[in-house]
Amino acid sequence: MITVQGLTKRRRGTTAVDDLSFTVRPGVVTGLLGPNGAGKSTAMRLMLGLDKGRGRTAFGGKTYAELADPVRTVGALLDAKAVHPSRTAQSHLRVVAAGAGLPERRVRQVLSMVGLDEVRTRRLRGFSLGMHQRFGLAAALLGDPEYLVLDEPANGLDPEGVHWMRSLLKGLADEGRVVLVSSHSLPEMSLLAQDLVVIGRGRLITAQPVRDFTAAHADLEEAFLAATSEATEFKGETA
Repeated sequence: MITVQGLTKRRRGTTAVDDLSFTVRPGVVTGLLGPNGAGKSTAMRLMLGLDKGRGRTAFGGKTYAELADPVRTVGALLDAKAVHPSRTAQSHLRVVAAGAGLPERRVRQVLSMVGLDEVRTRRLRGFSLGMHQRFGLAAALLGDPEYLVLDEPANGLDPEGVHWMRSLLKGLADEGRVVLVSSHSLPEMSLLAQDLVVIGRGRLITAQPVRDFTAAHADLEEAFLAATSEATEFKGETA
C-alpha cells in the first residue's frame, strides 16, 4: 500500500499541494484525477522525493529514500521525454539496468511488453510522443516493481494505444501491484480505475471507489466539474 500523509508544497508564496493525504491499495488501479493545474504532477514528485515540501509518502512503510532497492520497488513515469535524445531505446535501458544490477535480458523483455522491440535500435530523438510514453513505461517496469506511479501515461497515445495501456495497467494491478495513475480525463479514469482520488487546487476533494462515485452522480462530467470547481475558492495557484 502507498500511504500519503499531509503533502504540502508552497512555491513563491503560492500553494501547489495543500495538506494532501490518501492511500493507494494493491490489486486495483487508482486514478489521481483533477483538471490541468490541479497539482497532480507536483504531488507525484513530492511522493518520490523529487520536490521538497512537507509530508510523508510510504511505500509499504518506507519512504522512497529509505528503500534499499528503489528500481525494483517503485517504477515511475513522470516525464517521458527526460532521456538522452542521442541514445537508442535499448542503450538507454541497458545503462539503467546496469546501474540497478538488473540482467540485460530484462531490457528486451520490457521493450517487447510495450511494443517497442522492433525500434529498440532507433535513437530516442526520433520517437513520437506516443512512443516516448511507451518507452517511459518500459523504463518504469524495468525492475519489475511492486509499485507504479505514472503521470498521464496515456498522453499522446492513439485510441488503440490507450486501449492497450488500459489493458496493461489493469493486468499489472490484477497481479497484486499498487498502481497510481494521474489523469485530467474523468471518462478515461471511469474505464481504467477502480478507485478515485480527486483533487483540485492541490487539495483532496474526494477519495472513493469509482463505482460509488458513479452511483452517486448520474452525470459524471457534471459531477467532476462541480467538485473541482469548489476548490477554486481556495487561495493560491497550482503547479
